[in-house]
Amino acid sequence: MKAVYKRVLFKLSGEGLAGPSGYGVDVQAIQSLAAQIKDIISSKVEVCIVIGGGNIFRGAKDFAAGLDRSQADQVGMLATVMNAVFLRGALSSVGVEAVVLSGLSVPKVCEDYNFAAAMEYLRQGKVVIFAGGTGNPYFTTDTGAVLRAVEMHCDVVLKSSQVDGVYSADPNRDASAVKYDVISYDDFLSARLKVMDLTAVALAAENNLPIVVFSQHDADSLLNIIRGKGSFSVIKHQK
Repeated sequence: MKAVYKRVLFKLSGEGLAGPSGYGVDVQAIQSLAAQIKDIISSKVEVCIVIGGGNIFRGAKDFAAGLDRSQADQVGMLATVMNAVFLRGALSSVGVEAVVLSGLSVPKVCEDYNFAAAMEYLRQGKVVIFAGGTGNPYFTTDTGAVLRAVEMHCDVVLKSSQVDGVYSADPNRDASAVKYDVISYDDFLSARLKVMDLTAVALAAENNLPIVVFSQHDADSLLNIIRGKGSFSVIKHQK
């Protein structure tokens, strides 16, 4: 496999683990992810991962709506830790070494995030899964993903979505929505597009970190995007 990147951060959707049920963790879905990541690692690409918690947190949203925002966000961060541990187990089952580093301290489950440790794990060829967001409320997993990608000196953030790129509107609701093959950070921010958190895009722009948006639901989507193939959009600086 010929990869077009050397060090990447995958921002994966928690819903992508749910499979047809839309909730929880589907065995086939997580095994497919693990198999693709194994192939990517075998091509000498260094892999970081941030995974959302929507497949778990969605079922708690009605209850969480009655909580203080900080408490609700802690529930969401714990959901990402659960998904990270599931993914670590799936990777281990196919012979891939992975470590979970969490911004939210859960010491009996995973390690606390530490920059030097994360860099050393990457040098050792391990998959580094960042969980627990930044450890702070009011920051999305998108923002946490861009922050970790900047810290780890990644070439790109590969952001999975429910659609295959960046559109002018939600293509599932608006048939006239236009897809952008490439869009500048400034244009994305000024249009206030919804496929990715605006704070995350602003942080990526400040650090000249490109973001590739693709659909996690396509077959072999991770393998294709690492080769620069398939349907996707790129958010980056344009001359």
